[in-house]
Amino acid sequence: MELVNTHCHTGFCGHAEGSVQEYVDEAARAGISTLAFTDHFPLSAAFDPDDYLSVLRKDMDAYRAAVMAAREATPQMEILFGVEMDYLGALEDRAFDQAELDSFDVILGSVHFVDGWPFDDPAQRDRWDEPGAVDGIWRRYGELWCEAASDGALRFDIMSHPDLAKKFGYLPSFDLSALYDQMADAARAGGRMIELNTSGAYYACAEPFPAPDLLRAFARAGVPCTVGTDAHAPANVARDIEKGYRLMKAAGYNCVTVPARGGERRSIPLDL
Repeated sequence: MELVNTHCHTGFCGHAEGSVQEYVDEAARAGISTLAFTDHFPLSAAFDPDDYLSVLRKDMDAYRAAVMAAREATPQMEILFGVEMDYLGALEDRAFDQAELDSFDVILGSVHFVDGWPFDDPAQRDRWDEPGAVDGIWRRYGELWCEAASDGALRFDIMSHPDLAKKFGYLPSFDLSALYDQMADAARAGGRMIELNTSGAYYACAEPFPAPDLLRAFARAGVPCTVGTDAHAPANVARDIEKGYRLMKAAGYNCVTVPARGGERRSIPLDL
């Protein structure tokens, strides 16, 4: 079956490794037909003081050039030029250029910050252990995620790793069913896709993003779903894609939705 990966990061991000070409070479060996490069859109010094999380503004042209060169050299593969863009809510401090946003084939929307705190950063996870913190963090994360997913004015094509708040294995005391339904409604209202992100299985939560029940909620709501490995090294570019397809099928999806250039989408039947 055709393999697609719509989420990966290269050495242009401070916390990933490998060149664009190394990713393409590994993807070709794995039989991937569509590969989206989605390095993190530049953050300000207030959010990325160590130049670790996102592409440096001065390197964006080089990032684009590397992806375009790989596309030209590898016509047999659909290579998409994209970014992962953090939703910062009321703390947004960047000015966006519409022409630049329009140059991307795909933009992933993500929530890594809860009111300025990078909740999934291992170096700053102490707040999770404060008394009563887990429930509050989950509720605020859900609010921010639904804001991002439902706002049609934001240039997000795919909402990535929808339940990232579980990364370190912290789960709230309350039933998540209502939040899952709210997230599914928000994604549908915003016309978003979501991704089955296979990387979650390699964190403390020990399962892909989203959880099976949340994935089923998205399927019931008719929210299109794609698959991304969220690779931060070329060796992981194809990791668990087929497993992701099986999880989608079990959740009620009959096809994988794949972004294409020009804002188009295509579907691959889940004939498993």
